[in-house]
Amino acid sequence: MAKNALASIERTPILNGINRIGRTLKIVGLNPFKLNADRIISKAKKKANHKEDLPKQLEIGIRKIVESINKEGNPNTFGSLAVKILFERTLYQRLKIEQVLTENPEIEKTPIDQPVFIIGMPRTGTTILHALMHEDVAHRSPLAWECLLPYPVPTQENFNNNDALKTVAKEFDQLFKLVPDFKKKHHMEPDSPQECIGINALDFNTFQISAQLYVPSYMEWFFNEADRLSTMRFHKRFLQYQQSGGVKAERWLLKSPVHLMRLSEIFEVYPDARIIMTHRHPSKVVASATSLISSVRSLYSDTEDPIRSGQEQLETWSKYFNRFLEDRKKLNKEDQIIDLQFEDFVKDQFGTVEKIYEKFGWDLSETSKEKMKQFLAQNPKDKHGAHNYTLEDFGLSDEKINKQYSNYIQFLEKLKSKNNDLQK
Repeated sequence: MAKNALASIERTPILNGINRIGRTLKIVGLNPFKLNADRIISKAKKKANHKEDLPKQLEIGIRKIVESINKEGNPNTFGSLAVKILFERTLYQRLKIEQVLTENPEIEKTPIDQPVFIIGMPRTGTTILHALMHEDVAHRSPLAWECLLPYPVPTQENFNNNDALKTVAKEFDQLFKLVPDFKKKHHMEPDSPQECIGINALDFNTFQISAQLYVPSYMEWFFNEADRLSTMRFHKRFLQYQQSGGVKAERWLLKSPVHLMRLSEIFEVYPDARIIMTHRHPSKVVASATSLISSVRSLYSDTEDPIRSGQEQLETWSKYFNRFLEDRKKLNKEDQIIDLQFEDFVKDQFGTVEKIYEKFGWDLSETSKEKMKQFLAQNPKDKHGAHNYTLEDFGLSDEKINKQYSNYIQFLEKLKSKNNDLQK
């Protein structure tokens, strides 16, 4: 096994003390931190002064998540507390957004033109590409604090200095003090571009919980039964809500690898969307994604199993990509999709960005060019530390990956052949 490959997130004495108290209470027959969907819903509705029933899809999602966590997630005391607080706050925020949209129906009439979705699989350069393109003044990305505390909607006057931003900054600071190793494993800033996972969390139809705990029954529902179209419709309503405060740009810049399984729904809701698909051999993708998820799960649960997570990630991303490939063939939207090789992006990051702009006919201002170049200079590769791991660390092998991802590997070979022909 490679050194430090499966290292769990290190815990401080305070964190260990919290978990120890919880274990002691369980020994004497008490479990005050167990999640309860009815209590979460009741508390959020009371705080938001929400009298109506929850939207059906929303309530199903909440109950499915809680049921799966209680059945399979095995969270420690910190994990239970963190998830409980997150769920109560997330539902409250969603209910306040719904109230604003109900009271201001004109918000949902505002257009969202040609949004950009970066949807490559994890560890294919999507995060750095998203952050780099975010430097373009023509782009508006949802920020971390906006997704965690979207109510009240930010305005042009307070966008960079408001209570929500300050609260999230303080919470991030407290988390990094409580778990110093977390920042190295999963770097976060309150004002950094956020994935659409943060938006979809407000609909409780999200991959996010799977990055914290092992919840196989919820993820099975998420892939096979959850209403993807309803969630993407809320996604648009969220963007309309966010820009209603006056903070706008020429186009929205969005990102989530989970959108691989929602390509049809993206184009149903956003017919003029632009898709940026990043590619990398799955042997790199699966091991890296597992390394990150397994280490983060080790913070929320004391029973994280890296081998189990390896098998899970092996199957998960192949299912998502296969659905993407099927949808892509049916949709015939090739003029709105660009494919990028991870290796090409690593060699020439700015040149790759120029290729995207050329494909979609966008202008790149001199101001934005300089901002992008400064960003690249200030954010070199592995700035926050490198992940060290091997396939074997997670019970994986090249043979297993090649078999599981045979469709994707064939797609990669055709893509490389096509690119080589274009370069001749």
